[in-house]
Amino acid sequence: MNRLQRILDLGPPMARAPRVCRPEAFALFHSALTEIDSNDGLLRGAMGMAKQVMPESSLAETANRLAEIAECVASRVSNPSPPALLAHLHAVLFEEEQFYGNFEDYYSPDNSLLPVVLASRRGIPITLALVYKLVAEPLGLTVEGINAPGHFLARIHAGDDTLLVDPFFHGQMLSQEEAYDRIGQVTGRPVVQADVLLQPASHVQWLSRMLANLQNIFASRQDAESLAAMSELHSLLEDAY
Repeated sequence: MNRLQRILDLGPPMARAPRVCRPEAFALFHSALTEIDSNDGLLRGAMGMAKQVMPESSLAETANRLAEIAECVASRVSNPSPPALLAHLHAVLFEEEQFYGNFEDYYSPDNSLLPVVLASRRGIPITLALVYKLVAEPLGLTVEGINAPGHFLARIHAGDDTLLVDPFFHGQMLSQEEAYDRIGQVTGRPVVQADVLLQPASHVQWLSRMLANLQNIFASRQDAESLAAMSELHSLLEDAY
C-alpha cells in the first residue's frame, strides 16, 4: 500500500475522532499528512502539536511571523546571491532577533512549541532549526534538518557551498569535524565519527522527533493527559507513514 493510500484510508480528520486530543489540534495535524514533504506540511504538523497545548495559537499568525522575518532578511539584500542571503539571514536571526538555545530551562515544553519559540526566541535545537528552515527556504536557500544523536543541526545549501549550522548555539557554522565534536559536547559521550550521524531528517522524522521530545517531557512531569495527546498524534503519524 502506498503512502497516499494509507493517508486516504485514515479518512478525514473528523471521521477518525480523537480520543484525547483537542479536535482542532488533531485536525490541524491530520491536515499536514497529505503535504508532509512541503514546508507547509511541516509547519502544520508543528502547529498541530502547539495547538494541543495552546488552543489559542494561530497557524496564520505563526506563518505571518515567519514571513515577516524572511521579508526583513530579503529587504537587506541588494544582490540576492546565496552568500549574501546567508549572511543577512544569520544577521537577522542570530544578531538582531537573538534566536538561540534555552540553556536555562532546556526541558520546558515551551521550547518545543513553535509560537512560543518565535515569541521568546529561545528553544531546543530541533525547533530552532525549524525556524531556520522556515525562514531560509522562502528566500531561495535549501535547508535540511540533521537528525544527530542528542542534538539537531541544519545543513544549508547556498549556491556551491554546503554548510552545517547550529541554530542552538547562535547559528554557529561548523565543519564536519566540529559537528562531531559538538555532538560529543552535547551528549557528554565520545563520538565515533560516521556519516550516519549527520544524515538529513525527512519531515516525518522531524515531526516524529518533536513528538517524542514532548512525550518524554510530559512523562517526566507526570502530565498524563498531555502525554496521551502527543502519543495520539504520534500514532496518527506512524499510521500514515
